[in-house]
Formats: sequence, C-alpha cells, structure tokens
Amino acid sequence: MKKLLLLLLFIPLVSFTQNNKYEKNVKSIDSIIETLYSVISGDKGVERNWNLFKYLFHKDAKLIPSGTSNEGVTNARFISPDEYISSSGKWLFENGFHENEIGRITERFGNIAHIFSSYESFRAKTDTIPFSRGINSIQLLFDGNRWWILNVYWMSESNINIIPKKYLF
Repeated sequence: MKKLLLLLLFIPLVSFTQNNKYEKNVKSIDSIIETLYSVISGDKGVERNWNLFKYLFHKDAKLIPSGTSNEGVTNARFISPDEYISSSGKWLFENGFHENEIGRITERFGNIAHIFSSYESFRAKTDTIPFSRGINSIQLLFDGNRWWILNVYWMSESNINIIPKKYLF
C-alpha cells in the first residue's frame, strides 16, 4: 500500500518536472519559434525530441502542409502533431533535415500572434544550398502563462510562387 501511495505521489512530480524542463521554450514568441525550428532539425540518424515537439502545441493544434499538384490543383492536409510524427518522423531520422528561419514578420493583438516565417531546408547542417524554401504561417495563443502553437500552415516556394523580398531578412 505504501509503494502504491508513493507511486501515485511520484507520477505528478515527474509530469511537473518534464513540463517545467520545457517552460523556457514557450515563454516568448521568439523562444517557441526557435524551438519549433530546432526540434525538427537534425542530421541523418539523429533522433528528434518528440516530447518537446508535442509540448509546443495546443491539444487541438494542426499542422497544415499545402501545395500544388502537377495538375495545378492547390491542396492542404490537416494533421495533428502526433500524425506529423507518425508520417514524417522516420523520414527526418533517415534522411536528415534542417530548417532555418530566413525571415519573419510578427503581428500580435492581445493574446494572439501570427508569424509569417520564411525558411530554407537542408539535408545536413553542413549543406550550403537549400533543397527547399518556403513560408510557415504560424498562429499562436498566449494563455497568460505560456505560448501555444495552434497551427503551422506552410507552402514551399516554387517557380510560380517565389518568396517576396519583404519576407526575407
């Protein structure tokens, strides 16, 4: 009985310690955006910190990749952070992926913020030519204690849609 009681007291402590460990990552707009980029980035064979990744997102958050098919049809896919991990985690590990922010415009009103964050993508940290560029449209909520990512909606640059200079540093 004493062991069960100790175990029940220990579980919330572990959860608090885990969340407390990530508090600095969600205290400001800058910190949550920097953490988002860093947590998905890593060389081939480097495991991502998916617990930290999930900690950034509101429970109802969506990641929304969009693009245009070869037939010219624009589409978007709505996935949860867990679905992103399931669909992309293995690929990131096996291929390497680094996403670097190359421009940002932030708009804030009260507890909501919208970030237009331009990026370049590389396979390895040592690469000098990106294989992709695009813009992440990131919506954030401040609950009085921390920032939450509500949505990350993105589109890669193409020959037709080139990132305007105003979205680059």
